[in-house]
Amino acid sequence: MAEQELDEITIQLVRGCINGDRRSQKDLYRMYHAFSLAICLRYANNRQDALGILNEGFFKAFHHLSTFDFQRSFVSWIGKIMTNAAIDFYRSSLRFNNTQDIADYAHVIADHDPIDAHLHYQDLLEMIQQLPPAYRTVFNLYAIDGYTHEEIGKMLGIAVGTSKSNLFKARARLMEMITTSTNGVVQRVIKNDT
Repeated sequence: MAEQELDEITIQLVRGCINGDRRSQKDLYRMYHAFSLAICLRYANNRQDALGILNEGFFKAFHHLSTFDFQRSFVSWIGKIMTNAAIDFYRSSLRFNNTQDIADYAHVIADHDPIDAHLHYQDLLEMIQQLPPAYRTVFNLYAIDGYTHEEIGKMLGIAVGTSKSNLFKARARLMEMITTSTNGVVQRVIKNDT
């Protein structure tokens, strides 16, 4: 029952936004702010960049609300807009072409321990934000948003092989960071126990 009420509220807010009602825009922004920011944070280097992506995403959403299909999920629609805004941000800030060899990271995957239970969502988010933009974008699109390498290639204007390589490198870097992070947790636990 609560879902129907939420859907009804969203429908009313979207219709109000289409009619130019500022209050509806403000309420819709508030209602989907946290959800949208979570998407933007995954793609951004930092919170400041994420807020820029968020604002650009909402600007685009409000501009294109008249195209929203009321038979579909608004969450999916706004999520796709935020993802596209993040990709646009990535494209505009792309300043280098990282051509590191895949062989540089082969050893990382071969020797790793399972992820420690002490790793929290915020820690993982910070690690993802530390990845170079090309790696981070492909990782998010593939591992979190579920796009194929072919779709990613078209979205980013890169070869399928480049998408696969960037995903491999992103995973390798994340494994390095996780291993370092969890070793630090284990060392602190051991130190505190003695």
